[in-house]
Amino acid sequence: MKRQKNENVYTKIISVTSGKGGVGKTNIVCNLAYCFASMGKKVIIMDADLSLGNVSVIMGMIPKYNISQVIYGDKQLRDIIMTDSNGIMVLPASSGISELSNLSESQKITLMSRFDEFAGDMDGSGRPADILLIDTGAGISSNVLYFNLAASEIYVVVTPEPTSITDAYALIKVLSTKYSEKYFSILINNVRSEKEAKEVYKHLSLVSDKFLKVNLNYIGHVLNDDNISRSVIMQKPASSIFPDSKSSECFKKMAYNILSQKDSKISNGNIQFFLNKLLMSF
Repeated sequence: MKRQKNENVYTKIISVTSGKGGVGKTNIVCNLAYCFASMGKKVIIMDADLSLGNVSVIMGMIPKYNISQVIYGDKQLRDIIMTDSNGIMVLPASSGISELSNLSESQKITLMSRFDEFAGDMDGSGRPADILLIDTGAGISSNVLYFNLAASEIYVVVTPEPTSITDAYALIKVLSTKYSEKYFSILINNVRSEKEAKEVYKHLSLVSDKFLKVNLNYIGHVLNDDNISRSVIMQKPASSIFPDSKSSECFKKMAYNILSQKDSKISNGNIQFFLNKLLMSF
């Protein structure tokens, strides 16, 4: 979390991640962002799937610049940031630049230095962000680990598929055994019922507790809903165009749950703190 000088203001920094691709992670990020914005929160989405970013696609944005220009030192974060009609700010990623799938040490340092901008006023309003959502890539690549370690909260998206559960466990295992992360929140996506979601969570929690000694927090679920597929085609979050759908109700409930959570990590109140920590981890 981030504390501004002389202000009792914090930025909640959440990474949304997964062990397996195709579990709906980016969709969840965009819908949560919409829900937070509807609740009066100032939200920034960072698309941290640096070589295959899709946040701008789902949000219906056409970026002029993206984070690759920041990493290569050509732009500042404020140069690439985009804002939609709901006030959601997006830091778009590139697409098809394979060399960004694993950042070099110098690129990490460049990105770290650019994050100093978050200590100031990103959009000229004088009000810092309430929430920074980091949409990571999937798997256990160095980039995925890098951005998860930067967050004050790690949210792992899982579906009922056995491969998704297995890969989520693998990601939690790496972060816990190699980097001493002990707290994870679990989001269950694409389920038929809350009962099914709780069964998936229970299975993952029992195995993780037995072999990894980590704390898994159930933060919510999203019901299977055809409106989500429709919203992707329309390039808008489902919560914005199908507000009464069953998935939108799930996103709304999840957003309230997230805001009621206390961060599991204790920081010195500066985003720079997290990025400095990363440089010591790789």
